[in-house]
Amino acid sequence: MGSTFGTLFRVTTFGESHGGGVGVVIDGCPPRLALDVAEIQTDLDRRRPGQSRLVTQRDEADTAEVMSGVFSGYSTGTPIAVLVRNSDARPESYEHLRDVYRPSHADYTYDTKYGFRSWAGGGRASARETIGRVAAGAVARKLLRTAIGVEVLGWVQSIGDLEADINPAEVTQADVESGSTRCPDPEAAQRMAAAIETARRDGDSLGGVVQCVCRGVPAGLGEPVFDKLDASLAGAMLSLPAAKGFEIGSGFDGTRMTGLTHNDPFEPGPEGTVRTTANRSGGVQGGISNGEDLIFRVAFKPTATIASAQQTVTRDGEATTLAARGRHDPCVLPRAVPMVEAMALLVLADHWLRQKAVDVLPPVPEQP
Repeated sequence: MGSTFGTLFRVTTFGESHGGGVGVVIDGCPPRLALDVAEIQTDLDRRRPGQSRLVTQRDEADTAEVMSGVFSGYSTGTPIAVLVRNSDARPESYEHLRDVYRPSHADYTYDTKYGFRSWAGGGRASARETIGRVAAGAVARKLLRTAIGVEVLGWVQSIGDLEADINPAEVTQADVESGSTRCPDPEAAQRMAAAIETARRDGDSLGGVVQCVCRGVPAGLGEPVFDKLDASLAGAMLSLPAAKGFEIGSGFDGTRMTGLTHNDPFEPGPEGTVRTTANRSGGVQGGISNGEDLIFRVAFKPTATIASAQQTVTRDGEATTLAARGRHDPCVLPRAVPMVEAMALLVLADHWLRQKAVDVLPPVPEQP
């Protein structure tokens, strides 16, 4: 079903925005992985609301409770369940939306699909669902770092028409977390923060782009034909709330190049490996990782919930206007960074385990 993601490293998220809680069940995490709930909490704290003036002021600590699958500080190999209880849920605040469709939300489409919807905060369509993804991503992060030294790092590359000047090879976690925008370019970050504040005051919202680099990814991850690594990443990213676009490597800019200028020449690498000189492929060729850094971008639309009056209709099809009340993000980008990282980590953990299942026989002595 649509709430489960992955093949060997499988996660199922549960819960609604204004229900009792949200969380995830992780099935397929190998046993004997040293795992502390504090490591999960670190990523949840980066995602949680109320962390700065630039995001929703919903007052949630988002405290993780590990319910199963971990004993004496190690994974047992059985399903890991993580629960985060909702402490500041206010379903009554959404009573006025019971019979009104919010523009660019999932209200109408959920009603059309199910003939029924959770109107309190959007239910499963709320970005609060991503708590389960981020918790699972933290487990995948620890697994990949421990087993093969993979690092996944995202940041805000642009907001509106404001673009950061960042070298993906040099950016660090400390750079990203140095400001509330999660943009490691200090000058651009200052302008982005001002733009978000202006949008909030004007009852409007902004979109933008999160860029992500995955370092230390081994060559060979990805499954032809339909489970290519870049296809899996694209599907994962576009499953995030408000995500509207994905590109890897040169992306759409590559369409303005010729084959001669776009191709990635090979050169000898260390210890008998092969490297590319430009990495315009973004670390993936033929749907399989080539050992270079994975570099991709995810576009997020402006937040749909805004305080300005908008034209809409009721469930009965009557025209009306709606100006949202309550707490919302004027820009999802700062909180989207850990969500993008989490989905990348889930994809990589799953494909790494799938590749381990392939590598069970010794290499063929001579290519037939």
